[in-house]
Amino acid sequence: MNKTVLITGASSGIGLATAKYLSTKGYDVLGCSRKVSTEPCFSKYYACDISNPASVQSLFEAIQKDYPSLYALINCAGMGISGAVEYTTLEEVQTILDVNLVGQFLITKAAIPLLRKEQKSRIINISSVAGELIIPFQTFYSMTKSAMNAFTEGLKNELRPFGIGVVSVLPGDTKTDFTKNRQKSAIETDALYLDRIARSVQKMEHDEEHGVEPEVVSKVIHKALKKKTLPVMMTVGFSYQFFVFLKRFLPRRLVSWLLYQMYGK
Repeated sequence: MNKTVLITGASSGIGLATAKYLSTKGYDVLGCSRKVSTEPCFSKYYACDISNPASVQSLFEAIQKDYPSLYALINCAGMGISGAVEYTTLEEVQTILDVNLVGQFLITKAAIPLLRKEQKSRIINISSVAGELIIPFQTFYSMTKSAMNAFTEGLKNELRPFGIGVVSVLPGDTKTDFTKNRQKSAIETDALYLDRIARSVQKMEHDEEHGVEPEVVSKVIHKALKKKTLPVMMTVGFSYQFFVFLKRFLPRRLVSWLLYQMYGK
């Protein structure tokens, strides 16, 4: 019997690429997002707003009718906002917190009972290198990804006795629709910040558009599904592994200054 995995945010980007890749590896792939996908790689697809408790409850009621257990939950759903903290609205902050943190909590909480029914099941949270290297003018995105890493680390030890492995996968720059879907601040140039906001966002977008294909991330996710013992984090790509490794040894002030030179100046 094929192992069943549920992927959130599966209609595009890393989520869809992972669904396609895992389906070729013999997994039974379930997908969910607000927009329903008709891609043939999915055994079942569900409409779900992961930030809405009632929607998540309906999702798992539907899943349990056909699937007695889950082998893995892959949390790919996420969004980004950019701009200065000073110009960010409360509504924008609430939206990114609802999607990137509250949604992940709700879907994970609902999935745990089904994951507990499998041996050596997995929760794979798609975080970001930006959660380790905090980038100015996308502070709230970095904040949610840092929080996701903390969520992973705490959950890992809570679920350890049940044999459920938990890991954060940290992609770097990746070519997906995330770039064009990023919510940008209404103010990108003014007399105070000059063109610093606009230049920072342009650099981020350039790096993303020239980043790796999402299939590269999918292969790391597949590796996490097969790995006997999961680390707390798995960083995608040697260069990003090196940067994250360096951060642990360089003075924090130096790392902050370097990020300022790259994205904040």
